[in-house]
Amino acid sequence: MNLHIINIEQNIHPFFFPSTPTPCYNTPMPIIEVNNLVKHFGQVKAVDDISFSVEKGEIFGFLGPNGAGKTTTIRCLMDFIRPTTGEIKILGKDAQKNTVKVKEDIGYLSGNVRLYDKWTGQAHLNFLRKLNGHKEDHSTELIKRFDFDPSRKTKELSSGNRQKLGIIMAFMFYPKVLICDEPTNALDPLLQNEVYELLQEASKREVTVFMSSHNLAEVEKVCERVAVIKEGKMAATESIISLKQKKIYSVHAHFADKFDPADFQGNGLKIVRQLNNSLMLKVKGDIDQVVKKLSQYKLVDLEIDQASLEDIFLEFYE
Repeated sequence: MNLHIINIEQNIHPFFFPSTPTPCYNTPMPIIEVNNLVKHFGQVKAVDDISFSVEKGEIFGFLGPNGAGKTTTIRCLMDFIRPTTGEIKILGKDAQKNTVKVKEDIGYLSGNVRLYDKWTGQAHLNFLRKLNGHKEDHSTELIKRFDFDPSRKTKELSSGNRQKLGIIMAFMFYPKVLICDEPTNALDPLLQNEVYELLQEASKREVTVFMSSHNLAEVEKVCERVAVIKEGKMAATESIISLKQKKIYSVHAHFADKFDPADFQGNGLKIVRQLNNSLMLKVKGDIDQVVKKLSQYKLVDLEIDQASLEDIFLEFYE
């Protein structure tokens, strides 16, 4: 039995049923299919009737603020918890009935990596090797790539180094499917970029990547499509190109002389506040238009901030 599982604290269902034959399709079969997934915890509707699919070799972002239902969905994908209703298929197999078989081809990174404190990083890697002995092991090159010391006990590791170990364990056997919950959590910007490169390299090998994030800038860098979840409901599934067009900026301009407010109205521009020779604007979409208009005036100061992901949700998906 081969299990490629990272999150040791989860309960892995030891039973499984024989897999059913994979149906034939005229078009390529999605690698991950989620249909009408519902997960309730008592009266709390953590996930409320969501559906999406992920194609082979795609990097698919699952985007939403904390508490939106991202981790609950991932735990259902991994069969750590069972859906209230709905269907999940991974690699053409029922993710519940064929839970053990499906996990043989999944690399999983938990949003909160849990490890055995008395084990070293190397002991964790050795444990996974015993479970996946027939698979090609790339842990040595990943250790070098992330400058990770596997000889230290995990109780001595910082949160960033624990995350490194989780990443190495998720990627070490080059799985067919990667499921990552906040993969750059606790990493500095340089290591975040290393993770992005690793994900893109996996996609080039036709590995299917499903990654959750609450960071809009992060999914823009690596994802091709993104599902937006809010309060357990699917708000949208869009390409990154489409999502980028929904950017919102806050612009605070201080003018040296008088200006015409009419220049800053319409076409995605909205005046939030006007005071003496200063102007605060909300800009939806392309920032270039307002920059060109501001360049016609002499400015004393200019501040441009990108709105938070939550603001974008409120603006477009409420």
